[in-house]
Amino acid sequence: MAIKLTRKVFVNPCFLSYNSSRFLVRLSSDYDTRFFLSKFFGGLQESGVICRHLSFSPATSLERLSWEGSSHTVLLTKLENALKDLKLDEAWETFNDFIRLYGFPNHLLVSRFITQLSYSSSPCSLQKAYDLVMMVLKEKSYHLQPDILVKLALSLSRAQMPIPSSTILRLMLEKGMLPPMNVLQLLFLHMVKTEVGACIASNLLIQICDNYVQFCSGKSPCANLLKPDTVIFNLVLDACVRFGSSLKGQQIIELMSQTGVVADGHSIIIIAQIHEINGQRDELKKFKDHVAPLPVAFVSHYRQFYECLLSLHFKFDDIDAAAELLLDMNRSRGSHPMDDPGKDFQKPRFVPIGSQNLRNGLKIQIMPELIHKDSALKEEGKSDLVLFRDKKLLPSNRALSKLINGYKRHGKMDELSKFLLGLKKELYSSGESSVICDVIDACISLGWVEIAHDILDDMESSGDSLDSSAYMALLTAYYKRNMSREANVLLKQVRKAGLVINLVNNIVLSKNVPSNVGRSPLSIKEASSIYHPSLSKCLVEEVSDAEKAVSHIIYELNSSIYFFSKAKMMGDALNIYRRMQEMKIQPTEHTFMYLVCGYSSLEMYRDITILWGDMKRIMETGSLTLSSDLYEFLLLNFLRGGYFERVMEDIGYMNKCNMYVDKWMYKSEYLKIHKNLYRSLKASKARTEAQGKRLEHVKAFKKWAGIN
Repeated sequence: MAIKLTRKVFVNPCFLSYNSSRFLVRLSSDYDTRFFLSKFFGGLQESGVICRHLSFSPATSLERLSWEGSSHTVLLTKLENALKDLKLDEAWETFNDFIRLYGFPNHLLVSRFITQLSYSSSPCSLQKAYDLVMMVLKEKSYHLQPDILVKLALSLSRAQMPIPSSTILRLMLEKGMLPPMNVLQLLFLHMVKTEVGACIASNLLIQICDNYVQFCSGKSPCANLLKPDTVIFNLVLDACVRFGSSLKGQQIIELMSQTGVVADGHSIIIIAQIHEINGQRDELKKFKDHVAPLPVAFVSHYRQFYECLLSLHFKFDDIDAAAELLLDMNRSRGSHPMDDPGKDFQKPRFVPIGSQNLRNGLKIQIMPELIHKDSALKEEGKSDLVLFRDKKLLPSNRALSKLINGYKRHGKMDELSKFLLGLKKELYSSGESSVICDVIDACISLGWVEIAHDILDDMESSGDSLDSSAYMALLTAYYKRNMSREANVLLKQVRKAGLVINLVNNIVLSKNVPSNVGRSPLSIKEASSIYHPSLSKCLVEEVSDAEKAVSHIIYELNSSIYFFSKAKMMGDALNIYRRMQEMKIQPTEHTFMYLVCGYSSLEMYRDITILWGDMKRIMETGSLTLSSDLYEFLLLNFLRGGYFERVMEDIGYMNKCNMYVDKWMYKSEYLKIHKNLYRSLKASKARTEAQGKRLEHVKAFKKWAGIN
């Protein structure tokens, strides 16, 4: 006879109480509780007693479970049915109920549950899958298959959940495992779409490279399984450019050299952008000899390379180098033996990082001809200075305006004329002179009529004839400014050249100047319409922007500091830094980054703390803002040097600026270097006050990083 019962079981650390009209049972332990539930209710089932409701409560809450027959069997059946019907929420509740009573079920069922959660598009389900993996790994009761972890990591990355995704990858990496390279590419592709994801991806790539280098030094046969490829480097480098992490990008470039990964055509473009942001002209110039000989088919792709190099020439106020580059961009095309299947172009070439004379200096391998058409990278970039038209690279109006203003500031207008003649010869074989006329018009629009006249004179001296519109524009400007003497000189030049005398006389008559030549139907207003406002507007903006631009001296001094820091000549680097202070030149973030990198390479952590003091003083004045890249690098060096007070200061600044802090990276670094630091020392047993304070800072860091 079936008996319908409703029972409530209350569980606390001391006892479990079962109440009915017939029974009163008190159990003193968790083992007794489980034994009672399994045996007693199992017995009731065998006797035909069906338990409809059962409430099970931990010490802090009361939860209701439904039971039919043996609780173990019922829960497993319910879990399997929920998974079969894809009822993930119900499966999650049942799974938790089972764990509370019996611990983890068999590993096949757990793996199946994680897999089904991983296939969900719901962030909530993916988070549950991640939480379950962490529970299993903490329990260490059995081993999860790598393919299950890879599926979950990929799903988390697609859902823009980079933190849990990277955690799973890092756990795999600790065991010497990584997903297949094509899957790893997808993981990074999705991860770098957001700023936080890009930060984590770059740190993860650094960690992978460090492990690869260690495996190689140990001559491990598994080393090649951990070696990232060019695609992954390109994805991370591109993200560094997009999110302004150029200092981290510089570190990634050096990792390419250390791991022996070959940079392709896409890599070179991104490297050029990073060098431009960092102001490293000498580094970028090393690539030019490998890019310049490439045939016409590659011109469009490498437009951005020339854009970056030209921008650096202007930042360094090297107008002559900028002019030479603009003339040289289209030379030597077609001399590269691309149709020859020989060895030269198929072999990687080496480009040094830092000084070429360093015995142990880094060298990056490049293959400029290797460009993948199916790359996930979009070939985007600014085109302010260099344009691509008709299979040629041409200077933009912005570039011309920088050249004009630069030559004017240096008082080298004759060099400008030579450049314009060379540009006309290189790019306009038909004899078109519109570029020169545009320059003359732009100079006139800013009131630089003497410069415009000088350019006209230089063109005449070279035997190069200009269109009559250039003379017309200048003559109009002279008469508008009542510069009659200069106008008469120009009139003589026009008559001597036999150019449009009727138009000239028309201007003269319009200004009531006697002339025996009839009027022309072209009016002054029409003559003025030949002006090209685009170049004129760029020149006006350039003159205004040049007054606010960063001094080229800062770029030069920073380049010197970078050179000495890479050569580990920190005495010379520090002298330049002190010189900047004496000259009252404000150090930039790059100044400090290069110095910190140099000191870090020599493990001179105390000197880094002194620099940190300088940075804080300048930041307090509002004259300096640090990026997360420098904060991260400082934090790692403070941690390695054991300066935990500085560590917590750095973290405080990052939190104040709402910057993401990759705790995993710092936690791993701490456990690698300071695992047993103050492990058993209590504050009351500190020998000195300084040691007591240091102990407090260490505890604060361990609490922040989640180190038990």
